[in-house]
Amino acid sequence: MTREDVTAAILAAKFAKKLKWADLAAAIGLSKEWTTAGLMGQMTFTAEQADILGALLDLNADARAALQVVPYKGSLPSAIPSDPLIYRFYELIAVYGTTFKALIHEEFGDGIMSAIDFSLDIQREPDPKGDRVRIVMSGKFLPYKTY
Repeated sequence: MTREDVTAAILAAKFAKKLKWADLAAAIGLSKEWTTAGLMGQMTFTAEQADILGALLDLNADARAALQVVPYKGSLPSAIPSDPLIYRFYELIAVYGTTFKALIHEEFGDGIMSAIDFSLDIQREPDPKGDRVRIVMSGKFLPYKTY
């Protein structure tokens, strides 16, 4: 069973059982953002977490085992995403990437924002003109070292 097969089984079970990502996250006591990333194949679950999620989603032993394997992270089907929502994030980086880089370097120096020591929060922000998507990313600054 491939990790893609496991993700397909997860999505089918989630739909059939009318579960929300937040329901699955609450079951293992983690954020909906991290848990969703894991269920979409980007994070590694412990055996206990895999068993809890597997029970909720009726996943077999092979699928539960696959949830515990370190994944190939950042695996999108193409270099430039074609899904409209995902493409907008690509567009954000294309338009604002140099701005992110310039402002982070000015404030912190030469380095990067970690995607390992990282948190993500996605919330609905009510607005009379139409609700907005609020995304907060927080990553540890890692300076480049000289040697």
